[in-house]
Amino acid sequence: MSETAKVAVVTGASRGAGRGIAAALGARGWRVYATGRGSIVPPPGGVAVRVDHADDHAVAALFEQVQRESGRLDLLVNNAASMSEDLIGAKPFWRKPLALADILDVGLRSSYVAAWYAAPLLIAQDRGLIAFTSSPGSVCYMHGPAYGAQKAATDKMAADMAVDFRGTGVATVSVWMGIVLTEKLISAFDAISEGPQRDAALAKTAQHAETPEFTGHVIDALFHDPSLGQLSGLTLIGAELAERYGITDEGGRRPPSHRAMLGAPRTPSTVVVR
Repeated sequence: MSETAKVAVVTGASRGAGRGIAAALGARGWRVYATGRGSIVPPPGGVAVRVDHADDHAVAALFEQVQRESGRLDLLVNNAASMSEDLIGAKPFWRKPLALADILDVGLRSSYVAAWYAAPLLIAQDRGLIAFTSSPGSVCYMHGPAYGAQKAATDKMAADMAVDFRGTGVATVSVWMGIVLTEKLISAFDAISEGPQRDAALAKTAQHAETPEFTGHVIDALFHDPSLGQLSGLTLIGAELAERYGITDEGGRRPPSHRAMLGAPRTPSTVVVR
């Protein structure tokens, strides 16, 4: 690992997309601090840090550790979110557990807190990026109002933070991921079928899905884009960014954008009221 390696923090990296993003960034030469409440596999050349993102003091300690050990921060990926097993289902929100609202704490507020602590470190560099992971659930009904509100607010947070970061060299974007081939999604296929039927169903889904590492490669390319400042404040579709940067997923696949089916990101107003 070079002493001049860029430094990233990826929250919610104990599994799923977060772990994949951390691994992809590590493979591309980043020194990655990967956080999570549970057991974490450190990315190549990276550091695993147990952090409960509901605890502001623990978050403060994380960024103090980054400053102490690495002396810089170039990228924050806000991915941590409280995702319940009861999230997916056709029941209305009042027939689902009230705990689903926790995503408005760990998932929304936690991203604000991480960005608050990260901001001084990012501004100290010539170039910085805060990338929020999000989804089309911010504009269409997906998994109910708690999930949708968190995603919509995440997109708006990226837009508003971009206004405050103007002139600092730090950009903020929200990145919509597609269907992600997480361990949880793959295990769901094990539960509903087996043998050739299971393999065929999984293969069909995989044609339209993204590996957990895909977004990490996209964010790396986004960070190095000379036009990054022009994208600050926008909500961007990961699959479309991949097309822009010539990035393919595992096996040379090109995950599709679901814009036509699920909706387009909202364009923030240019009006600023102080």
